[in-house]
Amino acid sequence: MQDDVAGIMLTNPNTCGLFETDIRTIADLIHDAGGYFYCDGANFNAIVGRVRPGDLGVDAMHINLHKTFSTPHGGGGPGSGPTVLSEALAPFAPIPNVVRGSDGQYQLVEDALGDHSAAFGRMAAFHGQMGMFVRALAYILSHGADGLRQAAEDAVLNANYIQARLKQVMTPAFEGYCMHEALFSDAFMAEGIGTIDLAKALIDEGYHPMTMYFPLVVHGAMLIEPTETESKQELDRFCDSVLAIARRAADGDESLRQAPFFAPLERLDETRAARKPKLRWRPPEPQAIAAE
Repeated sequence: MQDDVAGIMLTNPNTCGLFETDIRTIADLIHDAGGYFYCDGANFNAIVGRVRPGDLGVDAMHINLHKTFSTPHGGGGPGSGPTVLSEALAPFAPIPNVVRGSDGQYQLVEDALGDHSAAFGRMAAFHGQMGMFVRALAYILSHGADGLRQAAEDAVLNANYIQARLKQVMTPAFEGYCMHEALFSDAFMAEGIGTIDLAKALIDEGYHPMTMYFPLVVHGAMLIEPTETESKQELDRFCDSVLAIARRAADGDESLRQAPFFAPLERLDETRAARKPKLRWRPPEPQAIAAE
């Protein structure tokens, strides 16, 4: 940690579903070197209401609205969220911004003058998707501090319940409890059967497959993130389906390599589709339609 280090980026809890217990030491080291600590807030839903990022030494953190504050996760939706700064970086926040004066009144700051002369620049247009911010604020206010904390606790409880049930057959990537997501490797599978086979078989059970092959540090990774919204009945139904497929994978059931069987489309050549995608649809020729 030399003086040429400007900062670090760290996700806590990380994508393996683990909380970095040395986070305060890491923050102190980077600050002693004159750098800053940027935290990825992608997994904030595991700790909101229980941990204050500022107490961890975080200087800047983008708070993903997905998972934690009501916005759908993925699907091409609006993924932007607010970025919060520590006192050390707050003077450099861009303009325009809104400040609250000592009299409790709000005002719009549009010029880099006075207390805002250190602003790194002006935001020309994009401050994020305002509709998502309004909905997230309504979500936060309706839950309250106790409700947000319970949501985080339920997300962690659900993930650990899934881990406890599935480890009867599957191989957890790490020992001990997880945070908001349960991570498994493909070590339990028989030779010739892979993560993608289990995922495709889940489609036949009516489930969208879990995140596959990520994070890359775990071989054949299967990352399951239930959040706080699923009931025990739904978790059990999901676990029953996964366990049934996992037992077949452990036994080397070759039929898994042809799944799914009941989906509208059978298994695709995904490598070919990724390398040679068909990006343009051409209508059939009129003669062909007439012939039919």
